[in-house]
Amino acid sequence: MPYLQHPILVAAITFALWSGLAHGDGLPGLWVTGPDYKGQVGHVSISPCGGALCGTVTRAFDEAGQPVKTPNVGKRVIWDVTGTGDGRYEGLMHISQLGATVRGTFELNGPRLKVRGCLGPVCQAQTWTRVE
Repeated sequence: MPYLQHPILVAAITFALWSGLAHGDGLPGLWVTGPDYKGQVGHVSISPCGGALCGTVTRAFDEAGQPVKTPNVGKRVIWDVTGTGDGRYEGLMHISQLGATVRGTFELNGPRLKVRGCLGPVCQAQTWTRVE
């Protein structure tokens, strides 16, 4: 492949790939949630589904970091998420504590994701952190 022998092109491709990995590429990836009312956190895997993004709980951990069994593991908790610009996204989310599906907002800031949803006057927000 002669085009890969050009040092500037190889350097540019390497930098682009490294930058994408170092800073994340939008929402897709694995995220750890903030703690719930029991102090448990979950891993949420966000990936493309259809023309949007969806997120599913893949694992849950107690306050000590030990894996726990919970009915939320395997559940899709966000879906129909699309970008609105400047690291902001909107979509649907399920808030287990409220037992409801609501419109949610997602604000990406580097390795942090502010997740917020409201049911009437009751709102919940968490900051999630990128795992990978």
